[in-house]
Amino acid sequence: MITIKNASLRKVLRIAIPFALVPAVIVAGVYLFKENSYMLISVAVIILSLLLFISGFEKKKTGTRRLIIVAIMTALSVVGRFIPVFKPVTAMTVITAVYIGGEAGFLVGAMSALISNFWFGQGPWTPFQMFAWGMIGLVGGLLSKYLKKSRVALVIYGVVAGLAYSLIMDFWALIWNNEIISMEAYLASLVTAIPYTIVYSASNLMFFALLAKPFGEKLERVKLKYGV
Repeated sequence: MITIKNASLRKVLRIAIPFALVPAVIVAGVYLFKENSYMLISVAVIILSLLLFISGFEKKKTGTRRLIIVAIMTALSVVGRFIPVFKPVTAMTVITAVYIGGEAGFLVGAMSALISNFWFGQGPWTPFQMFAWGMIGLVGGLLSKYLKKSRVALVIYGVVAGLAYSLIMDFWALIWNNEIISMEAYLASLVTAIPYTIVYSASNLMFFALLAKPFGEKLERVKLKYGV
């Protein structure tokens, strides 16, 4: 496992990658390469996600152990997408972020979208899904201090995360299908997606209520036992 020793560089990467570099790569893919670029953009986002993950730790041993947990949570998330209607990707992503770190949550979200879409269908929406779930995880990690203390707060964040995911994906639909971006078109897209947004947010509420405590306890034991 590669590590980045320079603390200042790690701090810069942890801000620049999710808030600047990943969005820039996705926007460039939309406006410069269009539909021919989505797999290239997806690979670029994964590389940046891995770099963000690496910037979240200093010791090689710690990073390797965290990567194993990320792989397990990603696998569970991918399998969960096969559940009809209700998808636990957001729950798995946020739970990972809260207990393992925002960078780990970002990687789980991005990897879950990319891997599961080999079954559900790759397309220009894939990088946006990777970014949406990744940012949901990252923000969950930033709020982990508060989300750990209150199960109610965690469930509320899950519902809000569902809304945020829908907002990002509706924005993707807008910029991909319209050369001119307007607030009217975006609002129309939001209104059309209301039934799906409600179902997705409700499923997040259910999964957080059911999974947060048992998964959180197991991850805490893993952290204590292996010093993650």
